[in-house]
Amino acid sequence: MDDNRIFPKIPLDEWVEQFRDFLKDNIQPFFDTIRDVIEEVDEAFRWVLSIGDIPYSPFILMIIITIIGFFVSGWKMGLFSLVGLWLINNLGYWDHLLDTLSLVVISVLIAIIIGVPIGIWMSQKDLAQMIITPILDFMQTMPAFVYLIPAVVFFKLGVVPGVVSTVIFSMPPTVRLTNLGIRQVDAELVEAADAFGSTTWQKLMKVQIPISMPTTLQGINQTIMLSLSMVVIASLAGAPGLGSDVYKAVSQVKIGLGFEAGLALVIIAMILDRFTQGKKKKAR
Repeated sequence: MDDNRIFPKIPLDEWVEQFRDFLKDNIQPFFDTIRDVIEEVDEAFRWVLSIGDIPYSPFILMIIITIIGFFVSGWKMGLFSLVGLWLINNLGYWDHLLDTLSLVVISVLIAIIIGVPIGIWMSQKDLAQMIITPILDFMQTMPAFVYLIPAVVFFKLGVVPGVVSTVIFSMPPTVRLTNLGIRQVDAELVEAADAFGSTTWQKLMKVQIPISMPTTLQGINQTIMLSLSMVVIASLAGAPGLGSDVYKAVSQVKIGLGFEAGLALVIIAMILDRFTQGKKKKAR
């Protein structure tokens, strides 16, 4: 490799390694606690999705999701959910579907719990927006594979590094659109709330957040889609689910297996997308 540098190379890689060693030496118990909590939540949510492993639990979950789809997005979505989930079960991917759903739902919930408050904070403080926006840009533009390296180092192989890397990659839309939605609330409405003596908290809870909810839900929708796009990458860190089937198909050049697993991912992506879109329409 040609070296055309005029000045000595900045040892950025060494600094990052030193920072990693510092974290492992000083706060590894904190990472272990996070890993244990996420693993427990994953097991609990996986048990809920399997309806306690009772007989015919896949069909019970199909019916539940079909009913939800009917009330949220209409009978067409309910029918699509029923047929799509039946096809996934028929192809033999039901257990992996539950693993994928668990990973996605946990990641999205964490992204919402962290992202929405940050978005609200950004909407209230221009300085916070100025500082956090470049961080969000970094989170979205950094190749997703890179997140797996520290995630595996700190959390070992399994579902946890998959969840952590998915949260980092998928959280920015929730933060951005929460901030954007609140900032786009009509200034006259905000001024009217101020005129009635509303506190900042009252103004947020009774005016800005309710009006900005459709935009926030759109951010959550994008977060869900990005989480599903991370499923295959997370499988490289040992995360179970449909992503591992896709990765296996790629590594073994099995077109049929890849198509089946990919189709299952598309079906669940469409169901989750329509569910959140349906809620967004109701919120308008």
